[in-house]
Amino acid sequence: MPNNLSKRQLFTMKTARYTLRMPERKQTTPHSTSWMPAVYLIFVLLTSYFTYFYGYMNPQASFWDEPYHIAAAQKYLNGVFFMEQHPPLGKLLIALGEKVTHSNAKNDMFITTDFAQGFDKFPGFSFTGYRLFPALLGWLTAPVLFFIFLFITGSSPLSALLSFLYIFDNAEIVHSRGAMVDSPLTFFGFLTVLIFLHTQDRSKAKSDPWRLCILAALLGISFGLTVTTKVVGLIFILLVPAVLYRLYPYWRGIVTFLLAFTAGFIITYVSVWQIHFTLASRIVPELNTSGYYHASDAYKEILKNKANGSLRSFPIMLRDSLNFVTYYNKGVPRLDMCKPEENGSPAFLWPIGAKTINYRWEQVNDTTFRYLYLVSNPVAWGSGLIGVLLAFSLISGSVLFGAKIKHRFLLFVFSSMYGGYMIVIGSLSRVMYLYHYFVPLILSFILFALVIENIGSVGKKVVTENAKTVAMTFLALLIFGAFQLYRPLSYYQPISNAAVMQRSFLPLWDLRCVRSKDDICDRHNPLVVPVASSKGN
Repeated sequence: MPNNLSKRQLFTMKTARYTLRMPERKQTTPHSTSWMPAVYLIFVLLTSYFTYFYGYMNPQASFWDEPYHIAAAQKYLNGVFFMEQHPPLGKLLIALGEKVTHSNAKNDMFITTDFAQGFDKFPGFSFTGYRLFPALLGWLTAPVLFFIFLFITGSSPLSALLSFLYIFDNAEIVHSRGAMVDSPLTFFGFLTVLIFLHTQDRSKAKSDPWRLCILAALLGISFGLTVTTKVVGLIFILLVPAVLYRLYPYWRGIVTFLLAFTAGFIITYVSVWQIHFTLASRIVPELNTSGYYHASDAYKEILKNKANGSLRSFPIMLRDSLNFVTYYNKGVPRLDMCKPEENGSPAFLWPIGAKTINYRWEQVNDTTFRYLYLVSNPVAWGSGLIGVLLAFSLISGSVLFGAKIKHRFLLFVFSSMYGGYMIVIGSLSRVMYLYHYFVPLILSFILFALVIENIGSVGKKVVTENAKTVAMTFLALLIFGAFQLYRPLSYYQPISNAAVMQRSFLPLWDLRCVRSKDDICDRHNPLVVPVASSKGN
């Protein structure tokens, strides 16, 4: 500093320097380092508890795929050998729920079948244990999504409001409260997304290699849990090249990531399958192909010699188990929308909530019924679809016209995952169902959050964070209102047939009632005519 400056000039320069630094000090306490996220996290946990977990054991009657998964869970509880189309983790969790709760004194009544029937023949049979972990993980997905939204927006109130998209989605709620494997898939899959968001920061990877190593291992573990729950979880593998792209050209970080991720994944993948192989060894002749499920001679020899607990036998056992998936899917029927009883739907109809599935119903009196319906929250799903369309528009504008957008990389990643999933699933010849859209549905919610974050102005008016929060509050109220409208169909509450049909938001939903004396419950799908009611065929 020059020595010829007066004391007055020096004081003025120091004051100016201090004044310029003042705004920085005000900005060093963002939402993420204050008490606000904890408050909103508690709000998300409490709200989702009452929609997903409270009273999950009702109705005490089976619906949709529960007979398959409960039969599989009882095989684990009794050490019975079996093979199935899904990887083992989801069914292991269903069995674990029954193991820890002891909800039933007897748990071997369905070990001689792959489809449990006649639950009413066992008075007092409880679904509480079998549904425990699916309902629990369905509930815990809400805070995972809250943290994903918080990473994107940096705003706790906005993230909590965005969480309404999931918390009050009627379709996710119904399916998660059953003894099925889709809610564990959703939880582990989007836990993988959350870890990915923190792993892909190259600057932090360079400054703290151990942090990168730990996160990479956790990413491998969560991905391993995802793909050992359901095969469609393989879509999350796209997060790996995304991380590598972000780390490039930090080669030390790339090598660290690959080694730690691979180690975490292999240990998890092998461990889950080995637990399955070790537990399932007892042959029950009444089951598929005399209890061997088309196992090879080598696998039969392993079972005969009780070597199924050895890792040396692992490659043969895994090979046969994966081969059975191919064999099983060959027997799955193709989609036939003209069949009156068809519950499947083509993938291109899923974003609009088509087609709904009547999981279970019973008659209360002459005019009232109870329904358990897989039906979407139209406001939440519509917001997700808007998010997808606007996300692709933002990407197109960025690529074609060089438009500057926030979180450009994340928009590319999640749009690619959404599009890739829909293309692959849509190309399958076997029948698929609306709940197969759950993974891309939540990806659409994430894209919606990214689009919200990119709204900087409307015309010449700047859109502030407070304005976004107000707008999202209004949308959240609409989501909650739609949830309440379809609530009777989600919680098996009495409702009239006329009220059911009034809730048919779109004809393509094919939402129908049963046992009506008039034609109020007839099918009115504009795309197809059921074969039974078509003329001249």
